[in-house]
Amino acid sequence: MAAPSGTPPLWWDIRRSDAPPATGEVPRAADVVVVGGGFTGLWTAYYLLRAEPALDVLVLEAEHVGFGASGRNGGWVSALWPVSPDTLAARSGRTATLAHLAALRDTVDEVGRVEEQEGLGSGFVKGGTLAVARTPAQVERARAAARAGAQWGDGTRWLEAPEARERLRAPATLGATLNPHCARVQPRDLADGLAAAVRRLGGTVLEGVRVARAGDGVAVLEDGRRVTAGSVVLATEGWTPRLPGHERALIPVYSLMVATEPLTPQQWERLGLADREVFTDHGHMVIYGQRTVDDRIAFGGRGAPYHLGSAVRPEFDHEERVFAALRRTLTELLPDLSGVRFTHAWGGPLGIPRDWHPSVTWDPSTRTGRAGGYVGDGVAATNLAGRTLADLVLGLPSGLTELPWVGHASPSWEPEPLRWLGVNAGLRLARLAEAEEARTGRPSRLEPLLSRLTGGH
Repeated sequence: MAAPSGTPPLWWDIRRSDAPPATGEVPRAADVVVVGGGFTGLWTAYYLLRAEPALDVLVLEAEHVGFGASGRNGGWVSALWPVSPDTLAARSGRTATLAHLAALRDTVDEVGRVEEQEGLGSGFVKGGTLAVARTPAQVERARAAARAGAQWGDGTRWLEAPEARERLRAPATLGATLNPHCARVQPRDLADGLAAAVRRLGGTVLEGVRVARAGDGVAVLEDGRRVTAGSVVLATEGWTPRLPGHERALIPVYSLMVATEPLTPQQWERLGLADREVFTDHGHMVIYGQRTVDDRIAFGGRGAPYHLGSAVRPEFDHEERVFAALRRTLTELLPDLSGVRFTHAWGGPLGIPRDWHPSVTWDPSTRTGRAGGYVGDGVAATNLAGRTLADLVLGLPSGLTELPWVGHASPSWEPEPLRWLGVNAGLRLARLAEAEEARTGRPSRLEPLLSRLTGGH
């Protein structure tokens, strides 16, 4: 049974906190102004205050904390990265790539450490990522992923079909890869918990405050008020194209999700995920799922269109064609879910740079920092970004500030309508590749072109 077309995100409905929005007078000055109350902004504020408790740190959020991708995502705290290690190594060398991959693995555990220390209440459970292979072409990609994992030391290993089906009882599974470096969280609870931790440390987090532009020592609000800042951090992700001068830095691409009703222990006995593994497959169309803190399945994927001019509007969060496809895909993967009621359907934009390469930047002359472009792999990467930005703002040399994504400059996206044509053609190409593999049982001839379009991932 399907939910009505479009609901609030599940994570907002089952959040632990019932605190009202944090309103108050916006100060005229702060040591650091952070624009954006998602994970990037909140982690940055948290680590700044941990390092320098006397700092005056102000986080300004246009809606509420976790309103954007941070409160709508699949809740994977993973060491996954949207650019392949081979591509990173071609740009930055093997040593730097190994350091970057190690930092991502460490970041998963760092989120768990802060969860425990601060009592964030996000339901953090580190069960790993299970990626099933359901066709011979997917088996070929899965085995290649396991070989690459061995080459780069990321812990990915191949599972034969019986072991894979023991973890997730999907009858069409021919095998799977398992990577241990991933945890499940309730993302809105993580955002709420981080905001509370920032406030306990003396920071100010204000919601419902819209910033028109920021940088070079000032944040200008939409109503014309100005906040003088010693440093500015831009943490706006999918909303970045709305900022003057950043119109072509990222594009907002929508990812949509559905969720079932809570399932019984007997149903979970039949389904698996006993270790709270998150799950996906080795197909071309991105899908992702988790067993939630209240024992539902939350399941998402790409496929919604990119909108002309990088438009972001509330109505774009809901695309019934994609919701229906997600429900169909999940029940095909897990036939035991046939007849289960779906209660939620939602979506939101995430930020994608032209080369699919996330980045952290810092301009010491204007004392302005930025991080983003996570391509959907940001729940852990935002923590790494927050720690890195804190070191950059404070002028603390560290291994983090030497990682290859620091200072990376992605090319600008093409002007419209070229980017609208190109991005939506890429989505169509992924669907065609899936259909070809289902028909032939062999890797799609379109796969090399898709790889080039997605940053070599």
